[in-house]
Amino acid sequence: MSSRRDELCDVAITLIARVGLRGLTHRAVDREAGVPEGSTSYYFRTRNALLAAVTRRMAAIDAQARRPAGGTDPEALADLATALVLDLTGPGRERTLARYELSMEAARQPDLREALHAAGAGMRRAARDLLAAAGAAEPERQGPDLVAFLDGLVYDQLAGAGGPRTPTALRASIREVLRGMLGR
Repeated sequence: MSSRRDELCDVAITLIARVGLRGLTHRAVDREAGVPEGSTSYYFRTRNALLAAVTRRMAAIDAQARRPAGGTDPEALADLATALVLDLTGPGRERTLARYELSMEAARQPDLREALHAAGAGMRRAARDLLAAAGAAEPERQGPDLVAFLDGLVYDQLAGAGGPRTPTALRASIREVLRGMLGR
């Protein structure tokens, strides 16, 4: 069961994805959620509190949505990573757009930067653990590199100058990087 806080954060994610951070106000969330004016500010006293809560909510949704399964050979990892990129640019597109908006804001706000870093730590840890299980030589270094590479692919799929790649092309690029990281 979802809490009122989660519901308001979900509405805020949708607003951020649709109109950017400039359009995110407590009142805009109230209107979009169909709740009495002042409801959002009751739960999140400041805009920064709302942004931090949105960041935590996105991390919680991502953690629930991504339960890696399958092998740790390069082919299975390529399948998993390709599915992740397709999820983040398809069904999870709103969260991804909101995450990028928040990332740019975090460059100017240390508190938000810390919240985003903590939210992304789970993804970096998962990448490190998968690479370690697959026999990577330096999973501590390579895990964050893999996440950065995948994030670049996601960004390119959404807004890149190269245009979107087909799932087959995405998988081929991911497989090449994984083979290099795993020395295979």
